[in-house]
Amino acid sequence: MSLNISLYNLVPKSKKNFFTKVLLFVLDRILGIHHLDSLYKKNQLCGLEKHHFFDGLIKALNLQITGIDELISKIPEKGPLVIASNHPYGGIEGVVLASSLERLRPDIKVLANKGLKIFPELRDYFILTNPLVENDPINAKSIRDCLKHLSQGGALLIFPAGRVSYFHKDTKRIADHSWHRLLASLVNRSGAKVVSVFVSGQNSPLFYQLGRIYYRFRLLMLARELANKSNSKIQIAASTAIDSKSYKFVKDLNLQTQLMRVQSYLMDPSYRKPWPKDPITEMKPVHPAIKGSIILQEVAHLPQEQHLLDFNNLAVYYGYKNQIPAVVIEIARLRELVFRQHNEGSGEALDTDIFDESYTHLFVMNRETGQIIGAYRMGQTDRLLSEGDLNKLYLNRMFEFGPDFVNQKEACLEMGRSFLIPEYQRNFQGLYLLWRGIGAFVCKYPHYRTLYGTVSISKLYDQRSVALIETALVSPTDSVKPRANFSYDLHPEVLDFAQNHELKNHLTTLLKGIETDGKDLPILLKQYQKMGAQFHCLGIDKSFNDTPGLLLTVDLPAAPENYLKLYLGDDWENFVHAKY
Repeated sequence: MSLNISLYNLVPKSKKNFFTKVLLFVLDRILGIHHLDSLYKKNQLCGLEKHHFFDGLIKALNLQITGIDELISKIPEKGPLVIASNHPYGGIEGVVLASSLERLRPDIKVLANKGLKIFPELRDYFILTNPLVENDPINAKSIRDCLKHLSQGGALLIFPAGRVSYFHKDTKRIADHSWHRLLASLVNRSGAKVVSVFVSGQNSPLFYQLGRIYYRFRLLMLARELANKSNSKIQIAASTAIDSKSYKFVKDLNLQTQLMRVQSYLMDPSYRKPWPKDPITEMKPVHPAIKGSIILQEVAHLPQEQHLLDFNNLAVYYGYKNQIPAVVIEIARLRELVFRQHNEGSGEALDTDIFDESYTHLFVMNRETGQIIGAYRMGQTDRLLSEGDLNKLYLNRMFEFGPDFVNQKEACLEMGRSFLIPEYQRNFQGLYLLWRGIGAFVCKYPHYRTLYGTVSISKLYDQRSVALIETALVSPTDSVKPRANFSYDLHPEVLDFAQNHELKNHLTTLLKGIETDGKDLPILLKQYQKMGAQFHCLGIDKSFNDTPGLLLTVDLPAAPENYLKLYLGDDWENFVHAKY
């Protein structure tokens, strides 16, 4: 009786004869295809409909699969979609993924090696290609078929490496081959969304040993490897679906494809971990609001020079706690409310500390109602360090400042504790007025040439996102270091990409794949980037619910001219050319 799964079944009728039958019979045994055939027969898989075949094969191998529900949650229910996966096994991952994806997308097709014609039950699933021969005529047809399927709103599963993962001599690790630019080409031409998938696991040590001797041995071993996957534990993780236009700012298709590959490795479950438990476990009721009439009364007694500017019904002021105690209480109340929304609250009734006594409070207020809509806390280092005591600086709790750091060499403003109330957080006006206030303040006191401070990165961000931000933006210096480090190791394949490309140019795209709610870089961080900030290190703020903070400096006279004009107004040139 002939094998149901056999190389002989792939031979055209015109070339079938006794010699080829014997030869391929022997090869079936050498390559382990007869093991697949045995599995095929024992579990009565022959002739089953595709979804029953998938279920039967997975059950026969007793595969322990996790992450399917998460995968399904990331898949759009309709519309053109490309699912790009790493290729650790060379076969069974296609079965697992296609079987899982069919639940939500019965239109799923798989761009697959033509050798998989060996499974007749799955032929309806496949768009067949030959990754080993670039000029094979079947490849041009497969590309046309893929584009047609996507143009009809279909879903396509693709393994862009075109071959199974293998041991790389240069990096000394097992990973995918470079992904083929066909992936980016299909996405660009179809406008499909992209979900990058990572499937965990490896083949047998023998597979990699033989592959190091001769690369084609890997292909010859695939059937044997599929048959020996009984009782394997396979974990699947997927990125959030990313719109094709998110990649189009990169003109190079190869680079686009590498970004999608990096997105896959960012999903590796072994490089995902939760944040440590928050030190704050109980939130006290927030302090009652201070009446607007009281705030207006205190502000009315401020010296005129502390009124920085007006804009419509809003005004910007600065003051000190001994001048405006009720205003500072209201600022501390609002800080606590806003910070709790970002998992950064103190848990106390007010977000306050001893530094509120000595720091400068810059705030935006509704002139009619007394409502405070946002504020910054500024430390004037020439005043605070007049006796040389670094403990007068809040950020000295978080960082060890060396004598060469700018805050000990010249007068600076230490910026921190910024916030906007929720109704102004998506409104440019609020952030604009805070920065207009800073601009007016430095024009009034032009010896402050440098801003420094931290941007808090909420623990609502995944640790991978924080690590990407750190890797992309920080230029380490010997003049400052964190007292408590942020400790997280990115996947080596991601670090390799970062060494070869400007990672900061791709942060938005990579974060979109990680953050399920679509979070981009923090707005304030983007604002500092626009001002030409330098980022020195990332530390954990033990005084602020163990929140990561990115330390930065801004050399104001060197900031882009358009932003100086925007925030410093007509006095920007006088400020830039002032001699200090």
